[in-house]
Amino acid sequence: MQNHEGRPPAGTLRSTALRFVVLLGIVSLLADVTYEGARSITGPYLAVLGASATAVGMVAGCGELVGYTLRFLSGYISDRTGKYWAITIFGYAVNLLAVPLLALAGHWPVAATLIILERLGKAIRAPARDAMLSHATHQVGHGWGFGLHEALDQIGAVLGPLVIAGVLYLKAPYSTGFAILLVPALLALTVLIVARLLYPDPSRLEVPTPHLAISGFRPAFWWYLAAVALIAAGYADFPLIAYHFQQGAAMRCDCIAALYAVAMAVDAVSALLCGRWFDRTGLSVLAIAAGLSALFAPLVFLGGTWLALLGVVLWGIGMGAQESVMRAALAQLVPPDRRGVGYGALNTGYGVLWFLGSALMGLLYDVAIPALVGFSVAVQLGAVLLLLATRPRTRTPG
Repeated sequence: MQNHEGRPPAGTLRSTALRFVVLLGIVSLLADVTYEGARSITGPYLAVLGASATAVGMVAGCGELVGYTLRFLSGYISDRTGKYWAITIFGYAVNLLAVPLLALAGHWPVAATLIILERLGKAIRAPARDAMLSHATHQVGHGWGFGLHEALDQIGAVLGPLVIAGVLYLKAPYSTGFAILLVPALLALTVLIVARLLYPDPSRLEVPTPHLAISGFRPAFWWYLAAVALIAAGYADFPLIAYHFQQGAAMRCDCIAALYAVAMAVDAVSALLCGRWFDRTGLSVLAIAAGLSALFAPLVFLGGTWLALLGVVLWGIGMGAQESVMRAALAQLVPPDRRGVGYGALNTGYGVLWFLGSALMGLLYDVAIPALVGFSVAVQLGAVLLLLATRPRTRTPG
């Protein structure tokens, strides 16, 4: 039996929404196997093709900058056209098919172009996909839904580099590794098409409520965006942490890779737990997670081996909270018809400040490591204060 709007009963709607979240989670899992596997070797691959260290750094930085700054435009187009599925599918196609094409790149500028295209594809599809997810997570809990999606995503982030490590262990060339990643790429696109056929209009998974019948962004959104930007600015990227472990702590490369896998596993668990916690308590969970993860910098950059390991765990906890709660909270701050723009603005602000903060922390590392630590901790604690100021302005979950 359906209601007067043609929607199934609440219980059926919830189970349908959960299946949609899981389907898109599987897409993300397979996608992460593809591009995270590739990202684990793109630096050495560019070097083999003749790129300098400066070129490698520029390509990586440019790719991330493009991957975040264009998300606002993509979100705006998604909301204006309503073509969420078309934009999502196109973005995933560009994002995933650029990876196996790296096997055919004979010169580093060609490989660099494909690497940037991969990031461009992610920029195109992320806001539209998250907007569709927000409708389904309305039924299962925004925090739990985005947390589940992030957990599945991170399983792929662990498996991808392991697949490539296995290929290289068998003495195969880099090109073979990229070619093998065509398999998860095609599987991801196949599952995505299935999801499109089964759920042509994900907005029907969200029952309209009066408090969402607003236009534009509330002041709480801008407070929240400022807090997210501060978190991003003070969050050291793992390559800088890995560089410190290799140089300052004299840690073996295989141990560093293992630590990254640990961080990704912690990320997945943290996303689930923080997501569930968010559904019960609201933004306080992000403030607590940000305050806790702010301790990673002194532990990682100033501590010994065991303290550094604890710091990596805290880093993973913070990442899991960011990837789940950040997206979940925005679904409560922005009306459904503006979520493409909302997620685009969130991702763009996060990415730009992450890029600028990472660049500054790289400079501070060369000048004085304690200065890096002080900057990271101070900025993240500032984000905690903003989150606490935002919390009373947001709708209480429930």
